Amino acid sequence: MIKMTATRFEDLRIWRDARIQANAIYDSFGSDSISARDFGFRDQIQRCGVSVMNNIAEGFERKTDQDFARFLDIAKGSNGEVRSMLYLAEDRQYLPFEQAEQMRCKSEIISRGIESLAKHLRK
Repeated sequence: MIKMTATRFEDLRIWRDARIQANAIYDSFGSDSISARDFGFRDQIQRCGVSVMNNIAEGFERKTDQDFARFLDIAKGSNGEVRSMLYLAEDRQYLPFEQAEQMRCKSEIISRGIESLAKHLRK
């Protein structure tokens, strides 16, 4: 069980990376950003960014590895949504290509980490 090596969700690298990602999303799409008037877009990308870190945390706090793995699947799905929204941010010119691509690359790293932990839990 992974919880033997990590005693708190805060110990998980994937949670810490997801937290950094959520803050980067808020920084990039805040009330002073070019996307400020697109409330639907801002709300959606912020919600899915926060969902990644919160589902990792919630799953960790569950009683079984199977439950944790299920919440990791949800976190991975939300992280895919973050990447999809970043393409839209680029298309709408809310972010320049370079920034959107950098954020997508970091998101892909998080997805790989989530997938790796989920596979470990399912063994």
